[in-house]
Amino acid sequence: MTKLLIASAVIALIASLLLTPLITKKREDGKSKKVIGYFFIGVFVLGFLATGITVYVTKMDVNWLAFWPAVILLTLGGAFLASGIERKVKGVLFLASLGVAIYVLSAPLWNANNKFTSAEMKEEVEIKPFDETQTPASVPPKFVRNKMKKAFGQVPNTSYYELGRLQIQKVNGEYVYIAPVEFSGFFKWMNGGSTPGYFMMSATDSADNPKFVEQAMKYVPSAYLNSNLERHIRLQHPFLIFYGDVQLEVDDDGKPYYIRSYGEFVSARNGFDVKGIVLVDALTGKSEVVKLEDAPEFIDGAVSPETVSLQNSYFGNYVHGFWNSKFGKKDVKLPSDEGTESNVSPIFDEEGDMYYFTDFTSPKEGVDSMLGYSLTNARTGQATYYTGNLDSSYMDSQGNLQIIEKKFIEKKWSGEMPVLYNFYGEASWLTAVLDSNGFLQNYFIVSAANPEISVFATTPKEALKLYKTALSRGGNTVDGSSNATEKNASGKVLRVYKERLGDFTIVSFLLSNGENYLVSAETEPLSIYLQEGDEVVLTYGDTGEQFLPVRTLIIKGLQ
Repeated sequence: MTKLLIASAVIALIASLLLTPLITKKREDGKSKKVIGYFFIGVFVLGFLATGITVYVTKMDVNWLAFWPAVILLTLGGAFLASGIERKVKGVLFLASLGVAIYVLSAPLWNANNKFTSAEMKEEVEIKPFDETQTPASVPPKFVRNKMKKAFGQVPNTSYYELGRLQIQKVNGEYVYIAPVEFSGFFKWMNGGSTPGYFMMSATDSADNPKFVEQAMKYVPSAYLNSNLERHIRLQHPFLIFYGDVQLEVDDDGKPYYIRSYGEFVSARNGFDVKGIVLVDALTGKSEVVKLEDAPEFIDGAVSPETVSLQNSYFGNYVHGFWNSKFGKKDVKLPSDEGTESNVSPIFDEEGDMYYFTDFTSPKEGVDSMLGYSLTNARTGQATYYTGNLDSSYMDSQGNLQIIEKKFIEKKWSGEMPVLYNFYGEASWLTAVLDSNGFLQNYFIVSAANPEISVFATTPKEALKLYKTALSRGGNTVDGSSNATEKNASGKVLRVYKERLGDFTIVSFLLSNGENYLVSAETEPLSIYLQEGDEVVLTYGDTGEQFLPVRTLIIKGLQ
C-alpha cells in the first residue's frame, strides 16, 4: 500500500506541474500567486485521489505509459491556461504526448516481428513414444468439476461458498486436480473472513472421489477490498506487469499458495514476455517475487496458460509480420481453441514435468489437417514445435472431435480434452468422451494419420490395448520401428488368457515355441474359442515385444 501511495503522490505532483500556470505577471497585492498556490494544491489532491482510486479499483499497473490519455488532457489544459514562454513549452509537451499516443496505439502494426521473436520455438519432428506402463493424466476437467460439486457437502458452512477454478498439478508424485473453495458473495465474505480449503481429485483415475482438504485461506480471488488476492498483489507490487489469472498451487505438505505470472511488454504496452511469478501465501498474504528459473520445486505452472496461449498466437500468426497475418497469410498457422485451460491443455511427460499442448491448423476454412503442435514447459516457458512426419497428413483436434461426435451421434456424446500422443510410434489422439450431463463414458483413441483406425474403452489402459491390436490390423508396427516384419508361426497352445476390453475380447496365449501372442476377437472372431492344447497357425508382427501382435490366426479343427 505504501508503494501505491508514493506512486500516486508522484503522479499527482506531475499533474499539478503540467496543469498549473507557473509563470504569471507580478501583482502588487500578491493575490495571483495565492490563487495559483491553491490551484496547484487542489490539482495535487484531486490527482492523488484519482490515481489511488483508479489503481485500487482497476488493479492496473503504475507505469507512466499507462497514463498517456491523462497526459494529453493535462498538457492541453496546461497550454490553454499558461501564457508566454510557458504556453509554448506546454504546447510542445502536448504535441509530444500526441506522439506517445500514436506510438502506443500503433504498436501492434510494427512490433509483430518482436512478438514472433519472443515466442520463437525450436523445431523437432516427433515426440518420443509413450510408455504404456504409465497412465496419462486423462480425466477431463468437466467431469472432475461435476464430481467435486456433488461432494460439496464436505465443506463446512456450505452455503457460504462455491467451487473455484479447477487446474491440474503434481502433488507428492501424483497427478491431481485442485479446486479452491471460494466465497459466493460479498456478505458471505464479510461473515466468513477466510475460506476453509480446497478439493483434490486424481487426474488419472476417474473412479477416484474428490477429497476436501482443510486449509484456511484469507487471500483468495473471491474476497473483497484488501483481501482480494489480485488487489493484494497489486498493492504490494504496483509496478509489475501481470498477464493471466492467478493460480492455486499446493506444496507436498498440502499448504496452498497462489501464483501469478509477471513479465515485460514487448513494446509500447503491447505484447507480453513472461519473466517470473509472484508467490503468495494464501493465509498470511506474504508475497515474494521469483524469477522463472528460481521457482520452488512444487510449482508446476509458473507460466500461466493465458501467457502460453498468447505466445502460441504470436508464433503462429506473425511468422512474416503483421500484414501477412491479415492478408497473404503465408506460412500462417492458427493455434486451436480446444484446450481445457485458455485454449491449451496441460499434460505431463515421463519425468513428471508439466507441459501445455496446442495443435496448429491451417487458416483456410474447411481444412482439418494439422500443421504441427507445440509443447511448452509450464515451469520455464521453453517451447518446442513439432512438425510431425512431413510425409503424412495429420488430422487436427477439431477433426478428431468431429469423428467422436459422429461415432456417438445417437447417444449425443462429445469429446473433451483432445491430446496428441505418440502411442507405439503412431501419432494418436487420446480424448475423453462425455455424455450430455458431463459424465465420463469412455476414452477414444484415433490415429492422426489414419483416422479409420480408432478404438474406445472405459479406461486409457484398456483403450491402449485395443489400439495396439488395431494398429497391427491396419498394417502399422506398434513400436514405431520400420524394420518390424511379418512372420509365420505354428505350434501347440500351452496357456490362454481372455480379457474383455470395450466391445471385444483380447486373447493372450503362450505357444509351444516359447513366444507369447496377442489377438483381438475383432480381428479374428473365432479366437474366443481358443483353448489349451489347440494346434494353431498364425502370422504376426515381429516387433520384439513380450506379447507379439497376431494378424491372422487359424485354429486347426475349427477352420
